[in-house]
Amino acid sequence: MKKDYYEILGLEKGATPEQIKKAYRKKAIEFHPDKNPGDATAEENFKLAAEAYEVLSDPDKKARYDQYGHAAFEGGGGFGGGGMNMDDIFSQFGDIFGSAFGGGGFGGGFSGFGGGGGQRRMKGSNLRIKVKLTLEEITNGVEKKIKVKRKVKAPGVSYKTCTTCNGSGQVMKVTNTILGRMQTASTCHTCGGSGQIIDSVPPQADAQGMILTDDAVSIKIPAGVVDGMQLKVSGKGNDAPGGNSVPGDLIVAIEEVEHKTLKREGENLHYDLYISFPEAALGVSKEIETVSGKVRIKLEEGIQSGKILRLKGKGIPSIEGYGKGDLLVHVNVWTPKTLSKEQRQFFEDSLNDDNFAPHPEKSDKSFFEKVKDMFS
Repeated sequence: MKKDYYEILGLEKGATPEQIKKAYRKKAIEFHPDKNPGDATAEENFKLAAEAYEVLSDPDKKARYDQYGHAAFEGGGGFGGGGMNMDDIFSQFGDIFGSAFGGGGFGGGFSGFGGGGGQRRMKGSNLRIKVKLTLEEITNGVEKKIKVKRKVKAPGVSYKTCTTCNGSGQVMKVTNTILGRMQTASTCHTCGGSGQIIDSVPPQADAQGMILTDDAVSIKIPAGVVDGMQLKVSGKGNDAPGGNSVPGDLIVAIEEVEHKTLKREGENLHYDLYISFPEAALGVSKEIETVSGKVRIKLEEGIQSGKILRLKGKGIPSIEGYGKGDLLVHVNVWTPKTLSKEQRQFFEDSLNDDNFAPHPEKSDKSFFEKVKDMFS
């Protein structure tokens, strides 16, 4: 079982953005590879802290994590909110505590990053798309095949060692202070820390040796996702220039298409069923729509308006794998707005009929009791 992100950073749920950033900086400095060379446990803690910060520092991700826990970022097919590697960490969070390690930014001097000497392994930019899903697709899970326009390295492009930093990705600077001569490292401004610059550019490529192409991507979306949830397909974003770079990720935002008759509430679904006075009095069999097809239900004689019928397991699957929600059928007795002369006479004759007078039983809950039950 994955460790709680708040626990990893030593925080309470509801921590402010400033507290989250401060806690992450403290943990990252404590477990930084430069301070713990060869310590596998420290490196793992370093990665966990970065993973926790990646989620908790993003308001949208934090809100989904607070509601669904780690399940908000699970689902297979390359999806996930965690599993960060060193490349992700050093490329994304370099400004959090760069001055703590010689002013050289995140990873300054860490020999295990990008091949040694502080060279930075460049990561391409992420791409973001929206995928619209029907309730049926959300209920069953679905695989979507889409075309994504992404930048990739052009065939024939080549790179050479940066002459400014000699391939290290960093430049050293010596300054005189009252404490003596101090040496600091900073990211090479020529190559951006990759240690390489472009050598040969094909005619169809841009200045960085990239071309735009249509890439077919297959996305496996698990059952039970919610509107606004984001899934990640690793390595399907834009390429980055350089021979030792890695592509970015494809971020998939889920958009739920509104169903014409069903309303979703978490894992439960709601359906409004309208029946006539005669149907309510005599009882009737009705066909209603569910996400898995139509089903027939029987309404007993004398059913009251406001009655809620619960169809077990006819809702949305839990994304955490804890079964399915229910379908709640709300019975509404329709009152006719116009009456014929004969119909009006019938109801006028029935006004003083004790059989038509309301006689609620103890089992017939009031409207407010039903609302209370729904939210409890």
